[in-house]
Amino acid sequence: MDLDQLPDHVVYSKSVIEFVTVAAETCLFLEHAAEFSQTDFIQKAVKILPLLYLNASLVEAPAPVFDDPTEKFVSEEDYLFVREQIEQLLGADDSYLEVFHPDMAISDTPIAAFISENLADIYQELKDFAASYQLADVDIMNDALVACIEAFGEHWGQKLLNALRALHALRYSDGFGLDDEDVSTAKQALDRNSFLNFQHDDDEELTNLL
Repeated sequence: MDLDQLPDHVVYSKSVIEFVTVAAETCLFLEHAAEFSQTDFIQKAVKILPLLYLNASLVEAPAPVFDDPTEKFVSEEDYLFVREQIEQLLGADDSYLEVFHPDMAISDTPIAAFISENLADIYQELKDFAASYQLADVDIMNDALVACIEAFGEHWGQKLLNALRALHALRYSDGFGLDDEDVSTAKQALDRNSFLNFQHDDDEELTNLL
């Protein structure tokens, strides 16, 4: 392809560049999930995920160049690394009840889903896309964009919204921001105050008896 035509190609359009930017930032964020506290991770997630959804929805997928599917770069180890980091970080808060699962209509019981699994699935799509872009081959970039945006419509866009719904519930829950240390400190303060009150009551009773 003529180099003079590159700036006019869809892969260099404003909407695509903005999507590439937030996709790369999301990948970096998920790869380093273990470096955040649970509170900070949730606060950042509920900001970056809506931005990712918005930017993906604004991209019009071009026509593919090749007949073969795009190359995959994310290994199973990469996927598990991201998922397990988030799973350990969120702990019991990782699971939530799924309402948009395909089997929900025929299920008599609630279906459990996991934020970590949804985010790892999203990471896999975005990382494959970003890795193709780094090759700087316009035709490969084009088809990687096609694959990523089509996958967004088919599954990872819904997974993003599902995870965001669960993260939103955590972010705006009554106990949000109280990590284990805060809860422990609060409990210790409560126990100490209860003990002092108990001692005070005992002293009053002893005084009355005397």
